[in-house]
Amino acid sequence: MSSDEAKLIQRAKKGDPAAFAEIYDRHQPAVYRYIYYRVSDVATAEDLTSDVFVRLVEKIDRFTYRGRPLLAWLYTIARNLITDHHRRGGQATILTLDEQLVAESGDLEQAAERGLAQRRLAAALPHLTKDQQQVIILKFIEGLDNAEVAQILGIPVGAFKSLQHRALSALRRILDS
Repeated sequence: MSSDEAKLIQRAKKGDPAAFAEIYDRHQPAVYRYIYYRVSDVATAEDLTSDVFVRLVEKIDRFTYRGRPLLAWLYTIARNLITDHHRRGGQATILTLDEQLVAESGDLEQAAERGLAQRRLAAALPHLTKDQQQVIILKFIEGLDNAEVAQILGIPVGAFKSLQHRALSALRRILDS
């Protein structure tokens, strides 16, 4: 953990609202994307993302550094909330073409292709194991490097590489069928 993050966490533990705002600004997009690709629904992803940060505020005093960054803890909270959501009967739906994608891109054809790729990926992810889903989301959607993903998952880099290989092979089989 960087000294900057350590200081930010200490400020948050003291109840500094600006520290919580900074944590939210830094990590909300990554947490949202992680959840979105696991639940495939914008409203549910927004609700669960909010719940992650509510839990952060409620439990920041229990956070202790154990060699993993704060974002890893937030992913753990998100994973637990997603599991609870699915246990309560939350159903994943196929991703719709993100309207923001079209608005941000001047190229409608490129936006449509990206939307199609997102829908195919979202449809394939539930067919992977939970660990494989996490690898695909963290590595290829979030863009984290091998060491970061291994650290978040709490496994050695070698084990991560093996898991990544299995995840990509399974994803390829699913997408080719």
